[in-house]
Amino acid sequence: FQSLFNLLEFRRLVLNFNPPANAQDLPRNQKEHRNLPFMRELRYLFALLVGSKRKYVDPSRAVEILKDAFKSNDSQQQDVSEFTHKLLDWLEDAFQIKAEEERDGEKPKNPMVELFYGRFLAVGVLEGKKFENTEMFGQYPLQVNGFKDLHECLEAAMIEGEIESLHSENSAKSGQEHWFTELPPVLTFELSRFEFNQALGRPEKIHNKLEFPPILYLDRYMHKNREITRIKRDEIKRLKEYLTVLQQRLERYLSYGSGPKRFPLVDVLQYALEFASSKPVCTSPVDDLGASAPASGTLPPQIPPSTIEQQGPSSSDVPSTSPVQRSVIHKPFTQSRIPPDLPMHPAPRHITEEELSVLEGCLHRWRTEVENDTRDLQESISRIHRTIELMYSDKTMVQVPYRLHAVLVHEGQANAGHYWAYIYDHHQNRWMKYNDISVTKSTWEELERDSFGGYRNASAYCLMYINDKEQYLIQEEFNKETGQMLVGMDTLPSDLRDYVKEDNKRFEKELEEWDAELAQKAQQEKLLSQIPRAPAPSPAPVQAGEPEYLEQPSRTDISKHLKEDSVQAINKALAEQEDRGPEAIMDTVAFKMLMIDCTLLHYLKGNRTLRNVLNICAFLSAIKLEYTRLLKLAQEDPPPECDYRLRHAIVYFIQNQAPKKIIERTLLEQFGDHNLSFDERCRNIMKVAQAKLEMIKPDEVNMEEYERWHQDYRHFRETTMFLMVGLEFFQKK
Repeated sequence: FQSLFNLLEFRRLVLNFNPPANAQDLPRNQKEHRNLPFMRELRYLFALLVGSKRKYVDPSRAVEILKDAFKSNDSQQQDVSEFTHKLLDWLEDAFQIKAEEERDGEKPKNPMVELFYGRFLAVGVLEGKKFENTEMFGQYPLQVNGFKDLHECLEAAMIEGEIESLHSENSAKSGQEHWFTELPPVLTFELSRFEFNQALGRPEKIHNKLEFPPILYLDRYMHKNREITRIKRDEIKRLKEYLTVLQQRLERYLSYGSGPKRFPLVDVLQYALEFASSKPVCTSPVDDLGASAPASGTLPPQIPPSTIEQQGPSSSDVPSTSPVQRSVIHKPFTQSRIPPDLPMHPAPRHITEEELSVLEGCLHRWRTEVENDTRDLQESISRIHRTIELMYSDKTMVQVPYRLHAVLVHEGQANAGHYWAYIYDHHQNRWMKYNDISVTKSTWEELERDSFGGYRNASAYCLMYINDKEQYLIQEEFNKETGQMLVGMDTLPSDLRDYVKEDNKRFEKELEEWDAELAQKAQQEKLLSQIPRAPAPSPAPVQAGEPEYLEQPSRTDISKHLKEDSVQAINKALAEQEDRGPEAIMDTVAFKMLMIDCTLLHYLKGNRTLRNVLNICAFLSAIKLEYTRLLKLAQEDPPPECDYRLRHAIVYFIQNQAPKKIIERTLLEQFGDHNLSFDERCRNIMKVAQAKLEMIKPDEVNMEEYERWHQDYRHFRETTMFLMVGLEFFQKK
């Protein structure tokens, strides 16, 4: 809806749609019964989008009418592409009714058809027989899997089967080409990002990256350009075949060898050159061992191995040691033949200066040749890529430009997710992000990241392009008499202008009622604050510099002092935890409660860290501390100037003997309140409470009874408040 609303021509068509003059006689059939109410609601919706003073408008009434069309026998919801198809069908039907009424013997023109529908010519061969068919299309479906950009998707969609058979006289092969004969001003591509997994028996989302340009030239797909396109396709095919050969050759240079480990050939030659140039530095195995042996077993390095073999160890050279020490150093070499001298580093054993000179010259030359060959191959590959990219950039192939107008994005998997849209503001020349009631400025870089896919689970499923030469699609409306541009309410027909004015009046009244209600609440809170409260320990001070957070309404009407009570209980529980240490906690009542609490163990499933165990123990301790405090208040006799029931619903519940499950859930909602998310320690406890709430089964707590108890408590507080306010007014006469 938002993508279409921002097409000014489409907006004008919807806003200026007038039901047929004989509408009072309708419905004559089911289509009219359905489409005319839908158009009425769509006009109201668009009018509110133009002139409402509200931050956002509710599209439910228009959507509810549409939604009925999607209910199949088993009441399963259809996907979003089906929704768009149905939307365009209904728009076409509604405008067709009007067009037929206004025709003067001529074939009626349907503006929706002219705006969104095009035609293509299917030329092909079926079992050796040639055929040609002209077909109309609205949304053009494109496969995503296996393609890297939009042009590759389009090329694959325009050719089916064996393309060569189309140009041969005698062929039994089948195939066809599609050529656009007429493109619509608004061209919508439906990207097929879902496929059915036969093995798993369920649909899956395709997260592959697919690039698309802000300006799309469609000349190569036009029927009038088919001959030159075929020539270019053949040339691209030839270049890609040559490119494959060059890439294979380059791969041999960059990954040389036949084993599992491969290296660039230029590096292999460099290693060979370094090996050939290395000088052998010989050493004996005994020397190697002696260098690392203990000091008591070290041999003098100046004694050659042959001397050791002939003379054996002398008492002057080797200190008198135990047989074990002597065997560690000498036994392996005295009982076996000493190997020849080994170089410390790999190096040629025997090579003459002349041989080395020839070999170094060859290796240097070969390395240079390989470097040059590699560079030439890389440059050739880059040139071919560039040639392919520029194949359709000549003047004859950039005459049909389409500008990207909107990108519809889905984040999630095949069975669930979230939708939003990027829509181009053609007058401010910037992208806007439409995400539910939030509309924010955006950039092409953000659009790329969210829409191309491959980065996370978000990707585009629908692209809306508009003919860049058809400026009427996005052109503002001007007053015919003054020539001034019409904006806002001035663009609306009189009936819609009145409708929006009435809605704005209702909104202003809602604001007044809201302000009055806030003022009354402020007055009531002021009076309540004057009621003395029993002294309570002040909550832990919030450190300066912590970020502010928004107060959010909660089911238990948690007030400021109630939040302070929760924070106080949490801090006390955490302080006790820190004093005891992790080991002592294992012996606490809270830990034993955790061990028998299947719900919280389920919460820990897959994440059973000590930190989470401690969080849950702190949560259980905080719950126990808070309940103990409230139970004590409920059992005490309050002073004449104080009523503990006004302090907390649970005090009221205990005194009125509410069921245990009602009290437990109320405590959980107190600690699961979002307003506790201002601090990391409180947030951890809040998450545990929320997890516990989620695990409560419907049959465990009667929610109607739960709501009744809380309604009773609200009535009790309101009655007390009215009594206090009334007495205040009475005293002031």
